Amino acid sequence: MKLQTEHNLPSGLDEFLQQSGWVRSTVQPLPGDASFRRYFRVSDSEKGNAMVMDAPPPHENPRPFIDVAEYLTRHGFRAPKIFSRNLDRGLILIEDFGDQRMREHLDEQPEDEVRIYKQAIDTLINLSKTECADLPPYDEAAYLREVRLLTEWYLPAMQLDFDQSEFDRIWKDALKPIARTQAVTVLRDYHAENIMLLDDGAQGLIDFQDALIGHSAYDLVSLLQDARRHVSRQLESEMLDYYIKSNEANEDFRHHYALIGAQRNTKIIGIFTRLWKRDGKLRYLDFLPRMWTLLERDLDHPQLGPLKHWFDAHIPSEIRKIAPNVMASE
Repeated sequence: MKLQTEHNLPSGLDEFLQQSGWVRSTVQPLPGDASFRRYFRVSDSEKGNAMVMDAPPPHENPRPFIDVAEYLTRHGFRAPKIFSRNLDRGLILIEDFGDQRMREHLDEQPEDEVRIYKQAIDTLINLSKTECADLPPYDEAAYLREVRLLTEWYLPAMQLDFDQSEFDRIWKDALKPIARTQAVTVLRDYHAENIMLLDDGAQGLIDFQDALIGHSAYDLVSLLQDARRHVSRQLESEMLDYYIKSNEANEDFRHHYALIGAQRNTKIIGIFTRLWKRDGKLRYLDFLPRMWTLLERDLDHPQLGPLKHWFDAHIPSEIRKIAPNVMASE
């Protein structure tokens, strides 16, 4: 095995690749994400390319990724094939989907936007019609645990006072229409940086190890209210209409879409603050203005009035424009 660039290799990688039959391979580290997982491209003159996922225990558990990948592949979706695994070391050798992500393609060829988003939504429609994977539910406890990231990280960083019990009550009331809705397999991180454009015209799915059984609007929100890629209001509206018409969604779907959007964007504001505060990843604060714009758009839905009132009372618009690191430095 030969490493093309200097990098700390996972423990036991050489032995793992040899046991997997990739003896004459070179290894190239790839950019990481917001977790402890790392990725490496493995190249072999005869076998071609594959990917190594390094998901080291106890920080990461690769089993959920494997289970969901096998579920998706079994039902005709394009998830990476699993070639080899060592769960004790957290090493997984998987199919390489290449480098062409949906995001970069659309940055270069924005004229493909409607077609590619429709294709991504077709995947969600097919997933909603497929029997659910054997996964835990996305229930009220999960929703509440996630929105509390705002009160755990963002509000303290902004030096804002709040009543946790009031916050919980407002969210419990708002979540009642969807808290018991567990109807589809929800990939949970379905957006332009996790959809690969494959050579055969298909779209490959990655980063789904946190999947749960929940509401069909969740992945649609993840796609159309993307934390990292700007999706215009016009495109979001057009694609939401496309989903509702194609999937024969009921009249409550728009309300549920806005509610899940508010829940998800509240969570992400907390997560991005945590990535700065706990992990020292300052760049995630750059995404906060977009997240506030999306959250405010969701809160404007007429059935989310109590939530909107709480946010307006506790986090005024002028505060939302200030980055937490600026407040912390004062």
